[in-house]
Amino acid sequence: MSTDKATSDWSIQQIAALAGTTSRTLRHYDAIELLAPSRIASNGYRHYDQRALVRLQRILLLRELGLGLPAIATVLAQEDSATSALRTHVAWLRGEQERLSRLIESVEKTIAAEAAGEEIMAKDMLDGFDHTAHKEEVEKRWGKEAYAQSDAWWQGMGANGQADWKARVAALNNDWIALSSGGDAPSSSAAQELARRHVEWLTSMPGTPATTPGGDVRGYVLGLAEMYVADGRFAANYGGLDGAAFVRDALGIYAVREL
Repeated sequence: MSTDKATSDWSIQQIAALAGTTSRTLRHYDAIELLAPSRIASNGYRHYDQRALVRLQRILLLRELGLGLPAIATVLAQEDSATSALRTHVAWLRGEQERLSRLIESVEKTIAAEAAGEEIMAKDMLDGFDHTAHKEEVEKRWGKEAYAQSDAWWQGMGANGQADWKARVAALNNDWIALSSGGDAPSSSAAQELARRHVEWLTSMPGTPATTPGGDVRGYVLGLAEMYVADGRFAANYGGLDGAAFVRDALGIYAVREL
C-alpha cells in the first residue's frame, strides 16, 4: 500500500477507535444516509477517506451541541461549506476551552485551600461558571446595575432552578437549529412561535431593557439578534452563521409585528 493510500484510507474499525464510537454506530450512520463509507473492500469492510472523516467530525461536533441524528442530517444537507461551518464551531470551542480552563484553575485553588486549611475568596471558587461568562459585555451594554440584578437573580435560583433554566435554553436553541434547517421561512408560523418563546425567555431575565419599565424592548431584541450573527460564540448556539441569521430574521419580523 502506498503512503498516500495509508494516510487517507481508514477501515471502519480504525475510524471507530479514533472517534471513540463503534463499528455498529458507523454502520447505522450509513443505513440512515448520514455518513456513507468511501469504499467497500472486497472483504466487505467499509473504508473511509479524508472527506468522510471531516463529515464524521462535523457529525460528532453537532452531537456535542445536543442535536439528534435527524436534525444533524438536515443541518449537513443545508451547509454550503463544511470548512466555514467548522470555523464557526472552532470559535465556540475556543470559548468553551477558555471557560473550562478557568473552571479547572478555580477547582484546583479550592483543593489547595482546603488541603492547607485556608479560606478562599468566593470569586475564586465561582470563577468560570457560565452565568458570569459575559459579565463585561453586560456591564458595557447595559451597566453594572443590570449585571448585579441578573447575577442576584441567578444566584437566587439555586442549583435546581439553574439546571432547569439551562435545559430550557438548550431546548430553545435546539428547536431553532431544527427549524432553520428544515426549510421553513423566518416568517412562518412555526418560526414566529419560536420567536415568541425566545422573547419570553429574554424578558424573564431581570436587569435588561426587556424588564425595565419603559425600556426599549424592541431595540434590545433586535440588538441581540444582530449579535447572534456578528459573534461566532453566539452563532454556534444556533448551528452556525446560517442558523443565527435565521433566528435574527425571525426575531426581526416578530419585533416589528409584536413589540
